[in-house]
Amino acid sequence: MKPRRPHPDRALSAVKVRALTEPGRYADGNGLYLVVDPSGAKRWMLRTVVHGRRRDIGLGSARLVTLAEAREKARDYRKVAREGGDPLTEIRAARRVVPTFAEAAVRVHGDRTRAWRNAKHARQWLSSLETHVFPVIGGYRVDRIETADVLRVLAPLWLAKPETARRLRQRIATVLDWAKAAGFRTGDNPVEGVAGGLPRQPDRQAHHAALPYTEVPAFVRRLRTSDASEPVRLAFEFLIVTAARTGEVREARWGEIDLAGGFWTVPGNRMKAGRPHRVPLAPRVVAILERARALAGDSDLVFPGRSPVQPLSGMTFLMTLRRMGMTATVHGFRSAFRDWAAERTAFSQEVCEMALAHTIRNKAEAAYRRGDLLEKRRALMTAWAYYVAGEAADVVPLRTG
Repeated sequence: MKPRRPHPDRALSAVKVRALTEPGRYADGNGLYLVVDPSGAKRWMLRTVVHGRRRDIGLGSARLVTLAEAREKARDYRKVAREGGDPLTEIRAARRVVPTFAEAAVRVHGDRTRAWRNAKHARQWLSSLETHVFPVIGGYRVDRIETADVLRVLAPLWLAKPETARRLRQRIATVLDWAKAAGFRTGDNPVEGVAGGLPRQPDRQAHHAALPYTEVPAFVRRLRTSDASEPVRLAFEFLIVTAARTGEVREARWGEIDLAGGFWTVPGNRMKAGRPHRVPLAPRVVAILERARALAGDSDLVFPGRSPVQPLSGMTFLMTLRRMGMTATVHGFRSAFRDWAAERTAFSQEVCEMALAHTIRNKAEAAYRRGDLLEKRRALMTAWAYYVAGEAADVVPLRTG
């Protein structure tokens, strides 16, 4: 048997690397080779075992990578392989072009736009970053952004425009979370540490300002005689009596109304939860719809705006409230309905919550829930309509005390 030659160890030198011209492969040791091509070009190669298989990994041209650098790279990649990793994965990641914050934000926006039902929100999401964030850190690579950079964006707005600042903080965090998931960042999200450098904002009002339910009947009487146009008055009362959201009412179309079945089906793309929602039609709602039909003409919209093809403005109901001297919000009428249902009726919580199209939080219960309790909700909404109109109703037992 031939005696085994010892493995080479640092067999090459910088002088020898420059002097070698004969095509071939020259071992330095520990799997590192200098490869001289027939063309005379020289390059480094590491031969190692990755996941049980022999792999040859290129380490770059000898013109650009010195012998010392090649040895360091070879050592690092062997360590990765010994620990069960794949050096090629790390090499590919290192070669990826790391995007700037602005580039990353545009990519995140493009990915998420398809899932957003509200086109206005989608536009505002990116435009807010373009206005307030891009001028400060838009050109920074996402892997170089630190907490101090985020602080420079938020500090000028934190007290002057608190709601804008809070939204920007969340959106910056979303972009940087994406960057980490995509392999462009490591470590914690720098947004997490920014609170320590910002002053405490004034306490926010936690809920939409709601008119007490006991005052809703009087408000509806005032609404019916207000100087708002008749379509606006009808649409606003329809919103109150159905406990629907503004966007659901403004975009309501005749194709969604089933007068024979006595319900209105709001499609999922207009619902906050993303699922279709059937709204039972109380007698007063049917009367509103009959009058709205006479006013709408050939429009597909139940409550068209100034043009038959355009819905009412998003500010219509709020401006009506302001002209009537009210400080309540439009959304607050849903809260008034919920308070009334809890305090004045014996309907179960699940019926009341389903009337508001709220998602069932208990996942186990949600998995088994198949029906939408339409008939029970019909009795509830009919009682609410009678209450709002100031009329007696026999359809539901009222709580006493």
